This record gives sequence, C-alpha cells and structure tokens, in this order.
Amino acid sequence: MSAVQAFPVFTRSGGALVASSNSAVRDLALHRLNGRCHPVQHVHGGADALAKLEKGGWQVLFLDRALPDLDAEELRSIIGQRFPGIEVIVLDPEEDVPTVDVVLKTSVPERAVEAPFLRAAAKEAPASATPLPGMIGASDAMQRVYRMVGLVAARTTTVLIAGATGTGKELVARALHSLSPRAAKPLVVVNCAAIPEALLESELFGYRRGAFTGAVQSQLGRIAAAHGGTLFLDEVSELPLGMQAKLLRFLEQKEVQRLGASDVMRVDARVVAACNSDLAEQVARREFRQDLFYRLMAFPIELPPLAARRTDIVPLAEHFLACMAAALQIPGPRLSIAAAQILLAHSWPGNVRELQHVMERASILAGSSNMIEVEHLYFSTAQKAAPKIFPLT
Repeated sequence: MSAVQAFPVFTRSGGALVASSNSAVRDLALHRLNGRCHPVQHVHGGADALAKLEKGGWQVLFLDRALPDLDAEELRSIIGQRFPGIEVIVLDPEEDVPTVDVVLKTSVPERAVEAPFLRAAAKEAPASATPLPGMIGASDAMQRVYRMVGLVAARTTTVLIAGATGTGKELVARALHSLSPRAAKPLVVVNCAAIPEALLESELFGYRRGAFTGAVQSQLGRIAAAHGGTLFLDEVSELPLGMQAKLLRFLEQKEVQRLGASDVMRVDARVVAACNSDLAEQVARREFRQDLFYRLMAFPIELPPLAARRTDIVPLAEHFLACMAAALQIPGPRLSIAAAQILLAHSWPGNVRELQHVMERASILAGSSNMIEVEHLYFSTAQKAAPKIFPLT
C-alpha cells in the first residue's frame, strides 16, 4: 500500500486537522491529505487543536501520540465528549508499523488506517540538536539556539547573546563555556549593571597597591582572572562609554593594564557578552561605541521569548515542579489540563524566570494535593491570568 493510499477517502464534508510537533510529519501528512479533505490544516499541539475544533468545520483529527503540551489520551477523551462529530485517529510514530486508534464517539464507520508516511517523515526529519546543559525545550526556536551554540562552542570567537530578561542568557553562556576546550578553566561572570561606575575599572582591570586610597595591596581584575577560560559580560549595554573603549582595546590586543601600573598583561580569555536591549539602537543614539558593537557581534545568538516557544511551556513547568519536589524529597504534583491551558494562554512577559516563579507559588498553594489546578496559578505581572481557551465539563 502506498503512502497516498494509506489515507482513507472521506466522503462527508469537513476538513482534516493534523496535530503534531514534528514538522516533517505535519508537512508530509498535509501533502498526503491534500485533495481528500477541505480544508487541511496543521497545529503544533493539543491546545491549538482544541481551539481549532471549537470553531467547527472539521471531520477528522490526526493526533500525534507524542504531543508537546497535553496528554494524547486525555485529549482524545475530551474531544470524544465535547466534539462527538469528530473522528480522532491517534498516530504512534514509534511503532515499526504505526498503530492507529479510532475513537468511535460518532456515526463515522470504524476503519483501521495504516500510516507509513510517519516512517518516511522520520527519515526526512533533521536530527534534533542536543539540549544545552541546564536548558529545557525542544521547540524549533530552541533547536536553532542549540545548533548555534554547538557550532561556535569549540572556537574562541566572541559571542553576543541577545534576549529579553528571563530567557536564559547566562545558561547559554555557561553552556558555551562547558562545551568548549576551556571548560576546565575559570568562567568569570561580570554583571556590568551591578557594579558602580566608580569601581568598574578596578573590578575589570585590577590595580596595583597605592593606585588609589584604600588600595593596600595589588589585585588582579576579573578579566585577568578569566585567563585560559571564559569572561561573561552580562548586561554589556550598561557599560559607560569610557569603559567601552578600554574593553575594545582588550578585545583587539588581548592586553589589560591595571590601575597604577605602567606595564601591560597578556590575557587569553574568550569573551561572551549578553544584553537585553537593542545595541544597534544604542549605537544610533551614540550611547554605545560602533566599533565595540561590531567586535561583540562576531557571532550573535538571539534567544526567543517564552511566548515564541509555547510548546516548551508545559515541559518547563513540569521540570520546575519536579525540581522543587526533589529538593523537598516529596512526590511532585502534576499539572491539570485546565492549568496547562492557562499557562499556554499567558503572554509570559517575564519569560522562563516568570514561569519558574509561578510554578513555585503554585506548588506551595497546592499543599499536599497531587494536582496543580487553575486556582493555584497566580501571575504577579500587571496582566491577569488569561481566560480558559475551552471550558472543561
């Protein structure tokens, strides 16, 4: 039987919806179904599928058993109760000959459907990149980040990590260091926004004894402390213009001069910088040096906001719950479908850090309960919790 013949010919009016986070599976399924149903559309996960079904006009749902957000069996049960006119075909891509379960809450005749297209799609799909140490997420956006880090980690190229607050910039910097040949050497982290401007030069470049009042002994700066390893400059956009010039000299010559010293010191440190603002705009406003900007932009990596990687929200939430439970040595609670829907609908202006705090509060409010419900979710931002996408009955 060919892949095209594997799909049933639907005689009733209505469309086909394909729910899968595997892009190759979705694309091939849409190709095979084209012309047999109208419309034919795809969604990434269960929450999106429910939102589509609410609008009506669908005859059949092809449901990947490995959904990124909701449990496929629970979702099938909900659809059977709320949308009895929809035929649900659950596809299992892990089987040699994928199985298909047909839910009969409808008058549609039962039919077994082979799905050899899944095997073909699995061969066509690019290999998933290995997640970075300490990072959770299999979305396409994070796959690109993993691949970018994998390409540059072994080099000495300067990297600029751009992303909103809470997206995991320091985690990426630590991954760049741990995956590099410098992993056994120091990783020195400098938060450029946290050090007063008057102390910044001495902190970065060090000083000799007597260089200023209170300098009772010589001290190496943080740049020199990173010799052989990695220097991570967080919030680099906050550096004063004068300090930017000194940093540029180090990047160009790999030399530092301590306060009060006439000699220079050679330092071999790989520089990774991070910012949560648009450096190009700062350059246009003459708030950031253009020459330093281009030095830092040798290899930019942009981290997506959590709202742009929604398939990662539920796995991240479950990861945080598991970590908190492990720390307390207690069984961890699970997310209810309704709570997962609320998390998926939220805009997450605070990104992953906000999600972590929301789940920590939810686990406390849940107490001894083994389930996180909607009433346990609290969003500390100005935006209140989003309404449920669908009512659970």
